[in-house]
Amino acid sequence: MKIKSAILTDQGRDVLAFSLVEVLVSVGILGFMMIALFSAFGFGFASIATTREDLRATQILMQKVEAIWLCTWKQLASCPTSFQDTYDPTSGTNESSGIVYGGTLDTAGVATNLPAGYQNSVRLITVGVTWTNYTGKNKIVHTRQLQTLSARYGIQNYVYGTTNQ
Repeated sequence: MKIKSAILTDQGRDVLAFSLVEVLVSVGILGFMMIALFSAFGFGFASIATTREDLRATQILMQKVEAIWLCTWKQLASCPTSFQDTYDPTSGTNESSGIVYGGTLDTAGVATNLPAGYQNSVRLITVGVTWTNYTGKNKIVHTRQLQTLSARYGIQNYVYGTTNQ
């Protein structure tokens, strides 16, 4: 029977250690993975910010269109043609309100795809919103637009109880 000694000889120690090349390769792989992870975090946060801005633009568009739907036929002619809104309208200072959305409102459009008898009683309403992002030194301008129709004898007559306005 042979019993092996628990004490390692000099030859055994060379086998258990990592070489300098192996350590450098593993550190390089770890560094590459960390850079990829933090890049993914950055892309994810930027994507969420862009999605929030798009959602806010959609909210502004819908708010303006729903207000237009409740205007009487006479009020459509006197609607303001431009407006401005912020990302966070409830904030107290300009610095914390975030992105400023500029908008246009066109209530004089003619719906050309309707029969001729309806064209004098229906208007094409166009609402547009524009905002600007700055990513480093790059300036990115975003634009969203929404169109709807407003009828002379539409829902506003049911709300106000009149049919001659």
